[in-house]
Amino acid sequence: MGQARKMQKPLYDGAEWSFEKLDTVYDAIEEIAIEELGLNVYPNQVEVITSEQMLDAYSGIGMPLMYNHWSFGKSFVQDEFYYRKGMRGLAYEIVINSSPCISYVMEENTMTMQALVVAHAAFGHNHFFKNNHLFKQWTDAEAILDYMHFAREYISKCEERHGVEAVEELLDAAHTLRDNAVDHYSRPIPLSSEMAQQRLADREEHERTDYRDIWTTLPPEAESADKEKSKSRTQEVNMFKFDLPEANLLYFFEKHSPILQEWQREILRIVRNIAQYFYPQRQTKVMNEGCACFCHYYIMNSLYDKGLITEGSMLEFIDYHTRVVAQPEFDDPRWSGINPYALGFAMMQDIYRICHDPTEEDKTWFPDIAGNNKGVEVLKDAWANYRDESFILQFLSPKLMRDFRMFQIHDNSALPHLKVEAIHDSRGYRKIRSALAKSYTVSAMTLDIQVADVEFEGDRTITLRHMVHDDVPIDGKEAEQVMQRIAQLWGYDVGLYCEDAVTGKILATYDVTTS
Repeated sequence: MGQARKMQKPLYDGAEWSFEKLDTVYDAIEEIAIEELGLNVYPNQVEVITSEQMLDAYSGIGMPLMYNHWSFGKSFVQDEFYYRKGMRGLAYEIVINSSPCISYVMEENTMTMQALVVAHAAFGHNHFFKNNHLFKQWTDAEAILDYMHFAREYISKCEERHGVEAVEELLDAAHTLRDNAVDHYSRPIPLSSEMAQQRLADREEHERTDYRDIWTTLPPEAESADKEKSKSRTQEVNMFKFDLPEANLLYFFEKHSPILQEWQREILRIVRNIAQYFYPQRQTKVMNEGCACFCHYYIMNSLYDKGLITEGSMLEFIDYHTRVVAQPEFDDPRWSGINPYALGFAMMQDIYRICHDPTEEDKTWFPDIAGNNKGVEVLKDAWANYRDESFILQFLSPKLMRDFRMFQIHDNSALPHLKVEAIHDSRGYRKIRSALAKSYTVSAMTLDIQVADVEFEGDRTITLRHMVHDDVPIDGKEAEQVMQRIAQLWGYDVGLYCEDAVTGKILATYDVTTS
């Protein structure tokens, strides 16, 4: 990636930044990103904010427009406390998957840090957002800001009309289930405030003119005389039950809860639409950060090679970069698993190395790309067509597994000892790679809970099914707390049973009654 240094006048000198310097550096970075790396990005909007505004952006899950909820304030106070005490740092940037792509940089940053952030967020993340197939399929960068404005305004009006407490209670329940509020299989309808407004008008009209007999008729014993009506109801119930099981819990309650009003259904829809928007980011954390780190590393090195930044700035950059991509040891107090920045950047660098300077081992494992001298092209193809699971399964090399000292263990709670299942040999590399890729699947990150049955003709009890994978049980106390939230949305008794995904054996059952 490096080249002979061409001495030019540096774009800046020293730590102080100004908007004029930032504009000049942006132009230089854009030239390298577009002409050398061939990145394809949304228009950029770079905003300089204070540390308090960055904390506020944290609390609003990184969105520039967000509705109010007590949990965001709690997060703000907690983050601010740790930051003021020097116990936790702030992110160097926040970037929004929108068009224009909004990148927040802190005014406390040095000029070198501002350059790093622009390269990382405004071009690295921006390119990934615009070109990765998951983001292209599941998000609408053109509409998200308008939709967030609509969501904030709508929830604010609901607070005025129905009371802050009622809205917060509903949001509490919705937030509890938002990880289980994603449609995994069909492409969502693009978001837009105009469509949302029209849907609201249609719903209000439908509510005025429609009478849903399914939840308001008398018990079956009292209605048996009306056979035609009973037959019609049975057909409706059977058609409805045909859609079960349903894994998108908020969608189910939005459409079929017997107690929710129309404004409550719309708020559930808002929460699940936002959860759906973040769905691709949950599946591409390693790739997204790896892409951004590779881009900022390439661009900053290119600026230095051209003489556009000083040696002092380069040393400062290396310090920041090294801290971001560091992988703490397992016994380090900072350990929290594999650092996605570390693994992502290491894989991007490794793929580039395999393309330009492969070993015999690389030629055996990656015959299609080893030595093709097209590192950037291979990376851009991977950024566009993979997610974390498939990317690791395809490109994690034996060299990186050795560098990260990876191995696989089998943890069986019924046995007194751990068993090492895979080490550094040909068979072990494949098992390690497969096991690591599996840990990045959607099922590994979210509990598999579905609506399994509803007693339409009886007491209206709803039954949920939790499919247990890899012998990982659900926490009973937490399950009952979540079921209380579900009962709040459903209005009637809730049951849950845990079923082993392999054997079908029922492992546990839980019940929550509303009476």
